[in-house]
Amino acid sequence: MGIVIGIVVGVLVGAGIAFIALRNAKQGSLREADSKLESARAEASQVIGDAQRQAETLKKEALLEAKEEIIQNKQAAEAEEKQRKRELRALENRVMQREESLDRRNDALDKREHQLSSQAGQVEKRSRELEALYAKQTEELERISELTRDDAHKELLDKVRGEVTHEAATIIRDSEQRVKSECHKTAQKIISLAIQRCAADHTAEVTVTSVHIPSDDLKGRIIGREGRNIRTFEQVSGVNLVIDDTPETVVLSSFDPVRRETARVALENLIADGRIHPARIEEMYQKASDLVQQRVREAGEQAAFDTGIHDLHPEIVKTLGALRYRTSFGQNVLNHSREVSELAGIMASELGIDPVPARRAGLLHDLGKAIDHEVEGPHAVIGADLARRYGEKPAIVHAIEAHHNDVEPSSIIAVLVMAADAISASRPGARRESAENYIKRLEKLEEIANAHEGVERTYAMQAGREVHVMVQPDKISDAQATVLAHDIAHQIEDEMEYPGQVRVVVIRESRAVDIAK
Repeated sequence: MGIVIGIVVGVLVGAGIAFIALRNAKQGSLREADSKLESARAEASQVIGDAQRQAETLKKEALLEAKEEIIQNKQAAEAEEKQRKRELRALENRVMQREESLDRRNDALDKREHQLSSQAGQVEKRSRELEALYAKQTEELERISELTRDDAHKELLDKVRGEVTHEAATIIRDSEQRVKSECHKTAQKIISLAIQRCAADHTAEVTVTSVHIPSDDLKGRIIGREGRNIRTFEQVSGVNLVIDDTPETVVLSSFDPVRRETARVALENLIADGRIHPARIEEMYQKASDLVQQRVREAGEQAAFDTGIHDLHPEIVKTLGALRYRTSFGQNVLNHSREVSELAGIMASELGIDPVPARRAGLLHDLGKAIDHEVEGPHAVIGADLARRYGEKPAIVHAIEAHHNDVEPSSIIAVLVMAADAISASRPGARRESAENYIKRLEKLEEIANAHEGVERTYAMQAGREVHVMVQPDKISDAQATVLAHDIAHQIEDEMEYPGQVRVVVIRESRAVDIAK
């Protein structure tokens, strides 16, 4: 029991001691926290004070900088204002000087105007005096010469006109003789050499082709039952088949020579085969078409080979071969193209330039005639567009386009192709034209010449290539005859179209007749 009491007492004493120790520790912590709080407050006060002092310092510095910047801006503005005032004063000075100069100039002009006014009065007075003197002299001249003013004017004009006509005739004659002496022999030599070295055959073709048949009994088979064979043939070929009373002959008619040739081959094959019915007609026409197209390509290749041109586009070769079946005034166009190619090449060689482009342009110059029935426009322009499309050089395209003056020729090759084309077309036997057109051309030549004053008679000769003009010798002098020939030639060039050239010869004959008795 005593032990328990001792233990309880010991526990109570230990608890008291512990309580006292905890209270003392807590009071010490509070005192330490208060001390730290006081020091923090003191430090915060010091920081706030330092911040306030720094803010005051920054504020003062900012105010000083702002004052300095304001002062600088004010000084710059004052300097700029002074500069502008100086410029304005300078401008004012220049304006005042300009006004003074204008005032002086106006004064000088006023003086000059006054002087001119006084001089104008003197001039007008002098002019009236001269007019009076001129009228007096005119009257005196009319009295002495016994001619009125109009008569003298007319006589003077007649005299001047005669002198001018004589001088013009002399100038024309001298110019023509000088030009002829320099170039006629050379040109004649080149052209004659080219013609002699180039000879091409020409065949005349028309718009119809006659096909021989073994007997007239075949005509009925060609027509077929109720005309079905002939209708099929015409529909397939696009060619009119004419069957009339002509013995052992039928006629194919078409403006397209390639179609006409294809139809001829197909009809001849049908007659040789003997089986004539619609299905067979279509089969034979297809075979004939393939054959003709092959001939067209071969003709184009042969023409290119003959002229030494080996790099043509296949489509150009094909179009060129189609010219084998086209004619112009009865002249085969492919043969004509080969001839123009040879002539242009020869003349180019004689002139010392490369003959290959000239031959190429000559061969292709009428390319448009192969398709001019399909495309609108002049064949020269059509051919030039086709050549341009397939990669021909601009010089070749220009020569094709210019060979009929659809555009102005601007190169030697173009001029050579024009000359070669004219030579090939105008030489005797190259082309055929109808009697009606031939007569009209001769009548037009005579009509142009007869329309000139002083012409007595006119004769068109050498198939229209030469015109002889007989003039009245009492109305046309030798000098006027030269001028007349020149004028007629130019009028023919302006109003007519013709192959080659037309020579105008003016003949003036004076006869003195007397009779011995």
